[in-house]
Amino acid sequence: MNAGERFPLFGIRRAWSGAAMLERHGHRLGLWLALGAAFGFSFKAIFVKLAYSVPQAVPVDAVTLLSLRMVFALPVFLWVGFQSSRAAPPLARRDWLLLTALGLLGYYGASILDFVGLRYITAGLERLILFTYPTLTVMIGVLFMGKKLSRREVAALVLSYAGIGLAFAHDLEFAGETRVVLLGAAFVFASSLSYAFYLAGSAPMIQRLGAARFTALAMLVSTGATQLHFFATQPLTALVQPLPVYAYGAAMALFSTVLPVFMQSAAIRRIGSARAVLIGTIGPMLTIFFGWWLLAEPISLAQIAGTGLVLVGVLLVSRR
Repeated sequence: MNAGERFPLFGIRRAWSGAAMLERHGHRLGLWLALGAAFGFSFKAIFVKLAYSVPQAVPVDAVTLLSLRMVFALPVFLWVGFQSSRAAPPLARRDWLLLTALGLLGYYGASILDFVGLRYITAGLERLILFTYPTLTVMIGVLFMGKKLSRREVAALVLSYAGIGLAFAHDLEFAGETRVVLLGAAFVFASSLSYAFYLAGSAPMIQRLGAARFTALAMLVSTGATQLHFFATQPLTALVQPLPVYAYGAAMALFSTVLPVFMQSAAIRRIGSARAVLIGTIGPMLTIFFGWWLLAEPISLAQIAGTGLVLVGVLLVSRR
């Protein structure tokens, strides 16, 4: 007879202790996964800027670089899409239409606008503007879905855009060309808006299809649209690039697309979306730091203050 049989309370306590240990382990793992996802997403702009700076007669263009990124990520999403759809019911025509629209808005539309914008502004300002997508998602709900705007959400909007204004002033001070910074900021803001529409429309599709299946199929739509764009606008010789450009494209596909997408999903499953969003707010700070370290982008007090305001605004709008 073991201790659990002789002393039932001891067995209950031991089982409870084991469950608590597993829960703590899962929570700790979720925190690390969320941190890894934030790191991967924040490094995307760094890879893009590094690829643009590779010395050659004609620098790689945004469409070619995005095409390389999506092609390198394609095998993983093909496999995930096949595995998640094998035992699932077939999609209705309406589902395919919604999936196509969301795929065009998400990792195709948002990405191409972002890549173009990065030609004109720093990685730090790009990340801050992109980080407005939670507030833009709220505004989409108010304008198109009949939701009401709370005082906290109004405060989040004011703080976020005040922070972007400070970071924008920083870029103007160091770039010296107002038109160039305005153009880049407009492209990246359009990217954030496109991604916000993608997020607003993806929630019901994720409930219907599941997160893995929806993400994989949306990525396949985005990949197809990217390749059509490439073949319609670029010669095949554009794919002939120096080895570092291929390396940055592959690194972007693996470390800033595939891994963070699945790490974020796993983190949300373990610690919830609120905590995952909270940890994700470290992303802009990471981008600013790596932009300073690897790209020699300047840092100012105005940029740091602007980053703080944006992060507070995102936290306000993300809290339940």
